[in-house]
Amino acid sequence: MLRREPKRDTPARSRLRPADLFSEAMAGILQRPARTVLTVLGTVIGVGAFTAILGLTATTQGQVSTDFTVLGATQVTVNDVGDNTEQAEPTMYDFPPNADEIIDHLDGVVHAGVRWQAFPSTPNVSGGDDPSVDQQIPLTVYAASPGYLQAIDPTVQQGVLINSFDDTRHLRVAVLGQAAANQLNISNLTAQPAVFINGVGYTVIGILADDQRDPEDLLGVFIPDQTVLENYGPPPSQNPARMLIETKLGAADLIAHQAALALRPDQPDLLQAVAPLDPHTLQNAVDGNLNSLFLLLAALTLIIGTVGIANTTLVAVMERIGEIGLRRSLGAKPRHIATQFLTETTLLGTLGGLIGTALGIAVVLSVAIANHWTAVLNPATTLPAPLIGTLTGLLAGLYPSLRAARIQPLEALRR
Repeated sequence: MLRREPKRDTPARSRLRPADLFSEAMAGILQRPARTVLTVLGTVIGVGAFTAILGLTATTQGQVSTDFTVLGATQVTVNDVGDNTEQAEPTMYDFPPNADEIIDHLDGVVHAGVRWQAFPSTPNVSGGDDPSVDQQIPLTVYAASPGYLQAIDPTVQQGVLINSFDDTRHLRVAVLGQAAANQLNISNLTAQPAVFINGVGYTVIGILADDQRDPEDLLGVFIPDQTVLENYGPPPSQNPARMLIETKLGAADLIAHQAALALRPDQPDLLQAVAPLDPHTLQNAVDGNLNSLFLLLAALTLIIGTVGIANTTLVAVMERIGEIGLRRSLGAKPRHIATQFLTETTLLGTLGGLIGTALGIAVVLSVAIANHWTAVLNPATTLPAPLIGTLTGLLAGLYPSLRAARIQPLEALRR
């Protein structure tokens, strides 16, 4: 007679439902709030910096300074390069005497003029009636044609600029930059003050309050170029003359091609014209360099955040060995333990990514409002930003979760 064997109960399969996984991960995160805040701080800073950098870059690209663009696009410089095939001359001045007039006749030119440093070394300049040694101040003295002082688009504080009469008559007159006038204690031209350059007197006829194209000029003293040529000779080869040309908008490239030939049709190679850089090309180059630098800093911050999350999670694994052993003894699989810790770090990274993105957007909006700009945020880079935090947390939790999964139940319970 056959006997029926009693039916044996099969052990229930160990499962970890997503809802249970999420609740356990949140419990682990909220167990120590202070540690959690410090853990996500690196991710917050990294993602916030990433979002703010891209947002500020896009915003500033839309707010290119009109003044800078116009000034840069309407300026041509002509340099005296001399004859490179022969030995350098002791002096070098290859501009014709009427260089200003020649360039002024080109269509599209507003003002043009020549300038160079009048003395090989810095001369002693003093103000007042007595050129005594103890009052002498080292200032840069420039030889300038009348057109140059007009081409720099100056703001005249007092007096007038050097004109063609002063230049052709070789008069001893001078125009001071505001900084130079302050050092010489000259603030009023009513009494016709004079400056003494190496003991030679020059009547001050004007003071510049501003210079749109070369602010360095405000530190200098300008005297007519023909006066310098007559009394001190042409500029030395180590400090050649250069011409500044102010053009109408859109005419700079054409003037740059015509200037050398117009000035020296016999030897145009003696002069070299430099056209302005394209503002957009220059801006893109600057933005690219700044982006690379700041994105590198953001990446380093994210790496620090990743290491911080990994280190904190590893410490948490060591502290929760007893919990891990109990779960394993109750039937939890190694993959369940690994998944739980990996979920915790991923949630931490996601939380840091969301907070960092919000802070980055807030920074962009604050800067735009403060400067009366239009904020520009590219959805293609802003919306995926929290995923950077998620990926950071995921990578940070790989090693600690694998470490937790390898803990054996008996070993854990013994501790």
